[in-house]
Amino acid sequence: MLWGLLGLFLTLTENCWCAPQQTCQPGDELLGRCSNSVTEATPTCTEMHLSYCNDVGYTRTIFPNTLGHRTRIDAESGAEYLLLSVIHGLLNGECSPDIRLVGCSVLASPCRDNKMIKPCRSTCEALRKDCAHAFEAIHMAWPYFLDCDRFFASDREGCFDPLAALKARQELARSSFSPDEPSTMIQFTHTTNSQMYSLLKRTAAKCSHISHVYSIGRSTEGRHLLVIEFSNNPGQHELLEPEVKLIGNMHGNEVLGRQLLIYLAQYLCSEYTLGNPRVQTIINSTRIHILASMNPDGYELAAAEGHLLNGWTNGRTNAQNIDLNRNFPDLTSVFYRNRRSRHYRTDHIPIPDGYWFEKVAPETFAVMKWIRSIPFVQSASLHGGELVVSYPFDYSRHLHEETMFSPTQDERVFKQLARTYADAHATMSDNDTDRCGAHFYRTKGIINGALWYSFPGGMSDFNYLHTNCLEITVELGCDKFPSEVELYPEWKRNKEALLSFIESVHRGIKGVVKDVDGNGIKDATISVRGIRKDVTTAEGGDYWRLLSPGTHILTATAKGYSRVSKRVHLPHNMNKAGRVDFVLKKVPLKPVIDDHFFPTTDTWDRFDPYNQFERYSETDEGGIQRQEKPWWWSYFSQSGISPPNWLLRNV
Repeated sequence: MLWGLLGLFLTLTENCWCAPQQTCQPGDELLGRCSNSVTEATPTCTEMHLSYCNDVGYTRTIFPNTLGHRTRIDAESGAEYLLLSVIHGLLNGECSPDIRLVGCSVLASPCRDNKMIKPCRSTCEALRKDCAHAFEAIHMAWPYFLDCDRFFASDREGCFDPLAALKARQELARSSFSPDEPSTMIQFTHTTNSQMYSLLKRTAAKCSHISHVYSIGRSTEGRHLLVIEFSNNPGQHELLEPEVKLIGNMHGNEVLGRQLLIYLAQYLCSEYTLGNPRVQTIINSTRIHILASMNPDGYELAAAEGHLLNGWTNGRTNAQNIDLNRNFPDLTSVFYRNRRSRHYRTDHIPIPDGYWFEKVAPETFAVMKWIRSIPFVQSASLHGGELVVSYPFDYSRHLHEETMFSPTQDERVFKQLARTYADAHATMSDNDTDRCGAHFYRTKGIINGALWYSFPGGMSDFNYLHTNCLEITVELGCDKFPSEVELYPEWKRNKEALLSFIESVHRGIKGVVKDVDGNGIKDATISVRGIRKDVTTAEGGDYWRLLSPGTHILTATAKGYSRVSKRVHLPHNMNKAGRVDFVLKKVPLKPVIDDHFFPTTDTWDRFDPYNQFERYSETDEGGIQRQEKPWWWSYFSQSGISPPNWLLRNV
């Protein structure tokens, strides 16, 4: 339907994008319906009768209009009017009704004393800034009749705002909300991939002082994995400002989390601008990264059938039929095998070489690179199918036990994080809530992942064992693909939980590890007595350690530096992280050092050793790209071992 409308429009406008030349048949001219005369018609105010522009907020217009249409019939038969009549279908609802109203203000400008009043140029420029992405998505040029310089006027020239009536209606609707309703206006509908990209870009453009978008990679079918970031200094890590990430739609048919994160991005942008003190405090003190869809390919498949026909498995996997939440390196098994070793490190566990010989999804690889490049402190992955928050470990500590309590070293902190979301949710921790068949009311809406059901290769376990980040999994409800009528109620149930979870990153301790000259020390280790899970410092020497209330012994160490310990007490009523800094002195390196205590360049820092994804291609002098070598080529060439014949046959 979309391309049929677009084809019809292009057929009617293929000759030019200029004002139409008016001609009529002799019979029509005799009847007075039109005229071939070149005599200019006298501009005259007339009643507004354009059917597609009946809600513009004024009742009288003028002909000839600024496009050269001399009558209402000329205007309604023109290509511009046709475009306005089908623009909703062309743009899938993006920028409508704003763009239609602005277009109507050019086709039928208001009239006073037989003089035309042009629409404001500032309104046109703001509209183009917001809607340019929607036109790019359908590969269509910006319409000529919305040229802000040709057909619009400045405030000094006495222009009018064509969106004034719409804004008045929105203000009236906003004033009718009860005090606990959000003042931000959000359209609670399902969002296609193209709409999602456009909406996130437009949101970042509206709030460019606190937001920007970036891509962490592409899906199997080439769709961007687009992240929108919120911070008072977007694009940069600030010293001691914690980083939080929220991920949705890891399983393509679990779409509620995707929609909630899109709404959250709009909410944060709008409420910050409106002066909401809570949102301003969150964004000014936290760097938030939102990946609304980790599996846009799977979403395409699920959305093709819609929420009524979508099954529990259709669209769950990516385009390679890979379950992304089973595709991460299984570091939990590595941990279980070595946990009894006294000096074995339980953090920043390196990725086993054998992992790269398996099928690694591009979505998985992109997320792994992402979480290694930013010092995330905590994270939430939004899923669907149940109503519960689960936390690591997701893989049972006993191979043959599919439901076995398997805690991490940070069990108390993980329970706090899960409790934060569940308790702030409208119904998740309620004992009377329907649990989709499970009995999570006994634990008030939270559970250890492996105690629920065990699986290897999960994203949350990988976050915990490979980085500093603590991630929980939020199951948002029984319906994975709810109808649009349920989207606003779900937003109301989850909005406070999402905000509370982001705020919860400001707990425990934070600080900077420096040398005696005041320089931050990167990759210094912060350990807590009794918890065999350390965190490492970021580029500037800053760190964050989520801890439960109580007394803790902290130790900071770094290769080539002295060891410093401090005793810290965290009271129960703390509402922000305590500040604990360390100053380390350089010491001579001993001949023998137990490198288990430090991440080394040939273990944790080595990523994708066989260059499966980080390929490079050679180019001939003529600029023709040669065929790339397979990812395993460098491995065999460096080792001196001949590749097996079954591999060579595929080259």
